Amino acid sequence: MSENLSRRHALKWLAGTVAAPVALKAAPGETEPAPPAYPQRYTLHDPDFSKALPGPWDKLMTEAELKTTTALADLILPKDEHGPAASEVGVPAFLNEWISAPYEKQREDGEVIRGGLAWLNTECFKRHAKPFEELTTEQQSAIVDDICGLEKPKPEHRIGAAFFKTFRQLCLGGYYTHSATWKGLGYIGNISLGGPYPGVPQDIIEKYGLQDVA
Repeated sequence: MSENLSRRHALKWLAGTVAAPVALKAAPGETEPAPPAYPQRYTLHDPDFSKALPGPWDKLMTEAELKTTTALADLILPKDEHGPAASEVGVPAFLNEWISAPYEKQREDGEVIRGGLAWLNTECFKRHAKPFEELTTEQQSAIVDDICGLEKPKPEHRIGAAFFKTFRQLCLGGYYTHSATWKGLGYIGNISLGGPYPGVPQDIIEKYGLQDVA
């Protein structure tokens, strides 16, 4: 992610873009409300159209929760030839920032995430008498396999499966908003071309049936 656009700014911007419009009243002498008015503001710095946003918020995750979050995020997105590990691009901090934000959706996700982290470590102690981050990769994977991608998990794994689904989605969102991971998506950004503009590649023209368009 660009240094000019921090994740906190992005989070505030996303929250501001879905804010409900201000309630409208009919103009004097009119029976119908005036059309919605959206003040033209630079949303990255003033994202809430109706009121001021809250200031920096306290982070909710405990140190123990962050350790488990880091281990699980790196298990889902490890360092390889395609990109860095989740922890190397700040995914645990992103998750902590997300669930700590004072918005309804984020608070709901926070309940799922923090409750799921507790469930995960309880399961780890049942099986191995250790927290998740102290297990071997094979032990961690065995537990995750029981809650990953199952439409109908076992009754004892339902909480874990719901948690993992939300956790994985947020991990991917945090991971691929960092510029260090864009190469794995095939995204190269704006790159200047030397010489004359070569035009649209022929395979793209043919894909969209535009080869006969003058």
